[in-house]
Amino acid sequence: MPSVRAERRRWIERVLVESRVGNQQELLERLRDAGVDTTQATLSRDLADLGVVKGPDGWRMPDQTSMPPTELAPAVRAYLLSAEVGGTMVVLRTRTGHATPLAVELDKTHLEGALGTIAGDDTIFMAARSPANARAIARRLAAMVAGEASRRGARR
Repeated sequence: MPSVRAERRRWIERVLVESRVGNQQELLERLRDAGVDTTQATLSRDLADLGVVKGPDGWRMPDQTSMPPTELAPAVRAYLLSAEVGGTMVVLRTRTGHATPLAVELDKTHLEGALGTIAGDDTIFMAARSPANARAIARRLAAMVAGEASRRGARR
């Protein structure tokens, strides 16, 4: 017999896959309409554990927002507005709601010299191994925006 948590998470996935959900409150209401009683705090934990991300069209399962790792350049061209280097950090700006989908693609690609990302709603902080790595990452992303992207620099 499935646990209450497992059943609740199946319902969360089902709602997110079958319909557009703009925010957690809307998801909470849809779950309650389906007979799934939960709290906002529990829902937040479930969303984090499931890897649910907020994209430009609302909450989505990770596989609904991501592209194959070879598709970083189109994601950068679609989402990135600017990149600025500060020491070992690259600060990336996007339109509202586009930071998470871009950060997912950046993390999947494992850019040379990148340690990881933290995404907000319209800003991504990317940590680099060194200031030189940060500058190289910013240059590579700028080249992608300009349409001159190559696969060089990606670790597998």
